[in-house]
Amino acid sequence: MRLIALAALLALPAVAHAQTAAAPEQPLLHEVVSQVEPDRMRADITAMVGFGTRHTMSDTVSETRGIGAARRWTERQFRAMGEACGGCLEIALPAETVTGTRVPTPTEVVNVLAIQRGTGDPNRVIIISGHIDSRVTDVMNFTADAPGANDDASGVAAVLEAARVLSQHRFDATLVYAVLSGEEQGLYGGKILADYAKAQGWVVEANLNNDIVGNSEGQYGIRDTTRVRVFSEGTKTVETAAQTDRRRYNGGELDSSSRNLGRYVDGIADRYLTNFDVEMVYRTDRFGRGGDQVEMLRAGFPAVRISEGAENYDRQHQDLRTENGVEYGDTLEGVDFAYLGQVARLNIATMAALASAPMVPSGVTIEGAVKPDTTLSWTAVPGAAGYRVWWRSTTAPQWTNSRWAGDATRLVLVGVPIDDYFFGVSAVSDDGYESPVVFPGPAGAFVSVGDPPARSN
Repeated sequence: MRLIALAALLALPAVAHAQTAAAPEQPLLHEVVSQVEPDRMRADITAMVGFGTRHTMSDTVSETRGIGAARRWTERQFRAMGEACGGCLEIALPAETVTGTRVPTPTEVVNVLAIQRGTGDPNRVIIISGHIDSRVTDVMNFTADAPGANDDASGVAAVLEAARVLSQHRFDATLVYAVLSGEEQGLYGGKILADYAKAQGWVVEANLNNDIVGNSEGQYGIRDTTRVRVFSEGTKTVETAAQTDRRRYNGGELDSSSRNLGRYVDGIADRYLTNFDVEMVYRTDRFGRGGDQVEMLRAGFPAVRISEGAENYDRQHQDLRTENGVEYGDTLEGVDFAYLGQVARLNIATMAALASAPMVPSGVTIEGAVKPDTTLSWTAVPGAAGYRVWWRSTTAPQWTNSRWAGDATRLVLVGVPIDDYFFGVSAVSDDGYESPVVFPGPAGAFVSVGDPPARSN
């Protein structure tokens, strides 16, 4: 009898750990990936480089040189795309006059947004962004030529290509294509975007910020065309003191909404791109550096930074010159358009997948202290045909085990102890599109609770 009882107990975890069937391949995602054209992005970057400088404090009147001309060119591109899709794009130009350490005189910073309203849940928003401003060695030099081909015309080209491809399709959620200004002078474009999103009442599920995404040759001449980095914060910028105490004790430092968004992007690359992998980096950004996604995080929105796998610092923030046989400067020659095409495909497939899936579950809670089983509960979300509960070892980087919950909003994992694993829940549509995984409680919630911290320049 003892042997029978032991066998029954050993069988419980095996049942609970059973993997569900793989999610179905989505023809739409293969289709949008196939529609990317690197030559269009080459033309876009060539046009942006042709404005000489796009420094935030450069000329705003000229039609051929400066940030003003570049912004108006961007607006024209979006308007042409809108005409091609039967008026599916709304253009918005949120702006703010700013001053700061790197902006000594009042300067208007203008973003250019194209908004593709969702057909089912238009208040749920997925944003792709890149910044159009450029700089040279002296961040205050707004007259010298600053081509900014890779930093960040490459990111803007990815945004434009996403708009061209995805505007030909319709999605449940709203897609926003955001070309930002003022990044190099203090992340002003990101702040203006975050403020605009809050003023519109958007529920931002994801911000994919593309900054320096077009180069494949590193500092020492080693070329890597197969890898892109996705940076994501571990603990939330908007975490309150009480939430910090809870997270510090029970875990969640590896499972912010942004971190699980990064895992989602990684999964898209694995399934829909060939010979192109996401390297997740467990940092908000590169060491000691920052991008516009930081201001989205300050507003409580899930956001990641996408950057090339091999940076060449001779081509970033440099005056155009040649010294000791080394060419400095962010010129068109430093962009690998085939590689940039892969980055664009990753963004486009991710946006299409997110916008086709249900919203992530909310109100995810967990219990199981002093019990052999773990129970998860959540609030139903519109458009979800069912839910999947996920878990992994506390030292595993990716979700490894899952169990289908059907359309229930509560699941008991028999024989899976809460102390040994991290847990989460995703929502799945009737045609198999799946949301990112949500870690229980405030640490992992995609809609943050608590006021964001004060911003300092």
